[in-house]
Amino acid sequence: MFETLGNFFRFCDKENRGKFYGSIVVGIVTSFFMALRIAAVAVMLRGVIGTALDGAAFETSTIWLSLAIMCVSLIGTIVTKKITNMWQCEGGYRTCANKRIEIAEHLRYLPMGYFNANSLGDITSVTTNTMEAVGDVATRAIMLVLQGILDTVLIIVMIAFFDWRIALVALGGFALFELVNLFMRVAVRSVSAQKIKDDTEEIGKVLEFIQGIAEVKAYNLAGRRQSELNQVIAHRIKTLIKMEMHCIPVANLQSLVAKLSGVAIMLTSIYLFLNGSMLLADCAVMLVCSFMLFNALEAGGNYSALLRTIDLGVHKASAILALPTMDIDGADMQPASCDIEAKSVSFAYDKKKIIDGVSLKIPAKTTTAIVGPSGGGKTTFCHLLARFWDVDSGTVTLGGKNVQEYSMDSLMQNYSFVFQNVYLFHDTIANNIRFGNPDASMEKVIAAAKKACCHNFISALPNGYETVIGEGGANLSGGERQRISIARAIMKDSPVIILDEATANVDPENERDLMNAVAELTREKTVIMIAHRLKTVRNADQIIVIDKGHIAEQGKHEELVAQGGIYARFIDSRKEAVSWKL
Repeated sequence: MFETLGNFFRFCDKENRGKFYGSIVVGIVTSFFMALRIAAVAVMLRGVIGTALDGAAFETSTIWLSLAIMCVSLIGTIVTKKITNMWQCEGGYRTCANKRIEIAEHLRYLPMGYFNANSLGDITSVTTNTMEAVGDVATRAIMLVLQGILDTVLIIVMIAFFDWRIALVALGGFALFELVNLFMRVAVRSVSAQKIKDDTEEIGKVLEFIQGIAEVKAYNLAGRRQSELNQVIAHRIKTLIKMEMHCIPVANLQSLVAKLSGVAIMLTSIYLFLNGSMLLADCAVMLVCSFMLFNALEAGGNYSALLRTIDLGVHKASAILALPTMDIDGADMQPASCDIEAKSVSFAYDKKKIIDGVSLKIPAKTTTAIVGPSGGGKTTFCHLLARFWDVDSGTVTLGGKNVQEYSMDSLMQNYSFVFQNVYLFHDTIANNIRFGNPDASMEKVIAAAKKACCHNFISALPNGYETVIGEGGANLSGGERQRISIARAIMKDSPVIILDEATANVDPENERDLMNAVAELTREKTVIMIAHRLKTVRNADQIIVIDKGHIAEQGKHEELVAQGGIYARFIDSRKEAVSWKL
């Protein structure tokens, strides 16, 4: 248990760890105030029983003294519990928020291979279920367990002032309770790991079902996919029930131990009174103590079953934060020019080589088109140029300096991207456009939208630029999403533009506007484009044909057509596709 507590406190950042440590200190004070109730009861019982046995008059000062001690106990408990709860809640929720931000920042600098190897469900589970457990369940469970132990220990110490023999009985009951509690934590150890796994799988399946709902409907797979999702949910329910079934018998045994320990204190107190070694008043006090001794311990003990789950969750989040990031500690600097050069660049996904010894120069303010068969490495090569990945061998330079010499943030300031699959956030159109420049005024937003040829359709929406679009831009057409993405890139105004199939899925009605937007975006920029459309690539300053990780051909349109190679066949197939009629 204490190992779990140590892991949890180390997981918290310094400020919030201090709140938890402070709450423990205040919790000790709370336990002291709780233990004062025994003193209040003892004063009253000794006063009542003592005067009754002696035949003396009962003094009202005894009532006032007992009442004063009880008031101190009550007020002190209320105040300290409020402080403890506030610090625990603040520490828990802020730890949760800070760790979510820290994980998000860490993910920014992980190699893209991490996202290929791990599903969205894995990542989402950590930032939702795991952090929720840390922020809420972990805080309450850990602090209740600690508070239960503190309360019990201090009450036992208070009992020792009255009779050390009863304190020993109470201590034995406490030790037996903790032994049973250890069995509970062991019992849920394997189930806890399965629970974490099921949580992750459930989130992954839900996301997969929602994201693929169009395909599910189109191929009439709703029943089968729904069945798969239901099976995952049903399996998680079984795991949760299994966890409860592991916990309930041990929890009942814990409760029985606590109750029997109270009975043992009562019987021992009565026995000691009957043999004349304990005063009647002290016996009465011990009888009262037997009912209140293990209350807090029982409450905390029932939560202790969650400690293993919390420990696994903290380990899972810590594992992400421990992943080695790309070297992002370069210098904050701007390149002298936007010349880009790849020198003998090679790269592999695991053991599969994707780019093999590619060398290429891209002069500033020129347009380079990259074409080639699907799977040949075009997108991967562009990602290497922008340092989405680090090359396995060779170098990529920007302005004559290795891209690894730049800090990641200063490097990214030089690149804007327009991808084939555009992602828009569940926010206003204006905020989506100013994503790369959050402080931009509305005038600049509108100016960028006009250049991207999307001002007219935005203005026609019910709330104009303040229209909130669905997650991913689901309530906009593909061409509209693409033009908003271009407006976002125009707003960023980076000197290097990478277009990855930016016009591949655009309908004819939007194509002219989109091409005008692209022309506005790329004016006086260094442009690298992956494209399949003839009109997009034929005017490029240089055309690169990548096939099987190598540069198969390189030159201008006319030169490559004359060679009669891959590019010429590509052009012929495009012409046939355009001329084909029904």
